[in-house]
Amino acid sequence: FELTAIEGTADNCRLSIEKDDKFAFSYECPNGMCPRVMIELFTWCEIVRCGGDFTYRGAKEKYEMDIWCPCKSIKFHLKAIPINRDENGDVFPSHPKSNN
Repeated sequence: FELTAIEGTADNCRLSIEKDDKFAFSYECPNGMCPRVMIELFTWCEIVRCGGDFTYRGAKEKYEMDIWCPCKSIKFHLKAIPINRDENGDVFPSHPKSNN
């Protein structure tokens, strides 16, 4: 996942996150990320991890959406990069086992 701050200033955030700050993560809370934001993100991340996409929860794009932090001081853009899936979100077929 990639999370980018797209609105907000450091003086409005307890952790001084501001516009253009970027975070990359898979399952863990990235260094410097507000744990309150991570609580909000966890559900969205689980949707993709379980094979779904953001449209199931009302987003327009399958793997990108904007989300406000719980304090409403910083707006983020979340981009999911599914692994083991094609551009449509379909799981790559398993490779047949060799009978050697």
